[in-house]
Amino acid sequence: MAPRSLWKGQIRLSLVSIPVELFSATKTSGRTSFRQIHEPSGKPIHYEKVVQGIGPIDTDDIVKGYELDDGKYITLDPEEIDAVKLETKRVMDLVQFVDACEIPPLYYDKPYYLVPTGDVAEEAYQVIRDALRDSGKVGLGQLTMRGREYLAAVRPCGNGLLLETLHYEDELRDADPTFKGIPKKKSDADLLDVATALIERKSGPFDASAFKDHYENALKELIARKKKGKKIEIDEEDDDSSANNDNVVDLMAALKKSLGGDEKGKAKSAPSSKSAPSSKSASSSKSSSTRKKKSA
Repeated sequence: MAPRSLWKGQIRLSLVSIPVELFSATKTSGRTSFRQIHEPSGKPIHYEKVVQGIGPIDTDDIVKGYELDDGKYITLDPEEIDAVKLETKRVMDLVQFVDACEIPPLYYDKPYYLVPTGDVAEEAYQVIRDALRDSGKVGLGQLTMRGREYLAAVRPCGNGLLLETLHYEDELRDADPTFKGIPKKKSDADLLDVATALIERKSGPFDASAFKDHYENALKELIARKKKGKKIEIDEEDDDSSANNDNVVDLMAALKKSLGGDEKGKAKSAPSSKSAPSSKSASSSKSSSTRKKKSA
């Protein structure tokens, strides 16, 4: 099935406008999902839309409402919401260009493929793509879709363009209160040397296909075993045992042991993960592209 376009409009650089469509770069199909089941009957649970004191209502009677401080609501019809005039509903102006490394990873939200619409748009699209690649810049702009105006960055991606939505400044939490309990003192030089050597030993090019979703694979095998009527053995081991703060070790000894016991040369495979009860990890993955970004 062909992917569905999520937004249609134009990206604009000064007087140059390029008709484009936006497609999601990620997918969730194929992942295990669960329904809530009424155990005695084995039937799925359904939810009704109800109003207190009235009961179930029709979908046609539902409108959006904004709650006021006094608990009352201002209701808005879909037509009233659609009447909000924003140019970004159909046009994304590239208003600024920055080095790719200037945007902290914390700001990135979701990736989309940006595709030209029609043969006429292809030449201008390719010029913008190549200019961004040659300059090492990403273009910033805003677009409106699904009832919200997004801040977005546009960058080259293979033979096309990738649009990534960004968080606004006020959407991010200040990290200082979270990290305030962590000491600011410098690490011991000897410990730092050993840890750095261990990192270098495990360094290598990024290969997304080397990483498997062990939990997803274990769930699928668990379901397959249950379907065949096989007995499921429950592991009573505490999952949090490895994170116990009382498990104090000699840090230097542990680092040296890790360094000495590690395979020679650079890492060639991703770390494995403990599978679910009575299940083994199956191999299933897809390669993906990545970017290098420098944190602020």
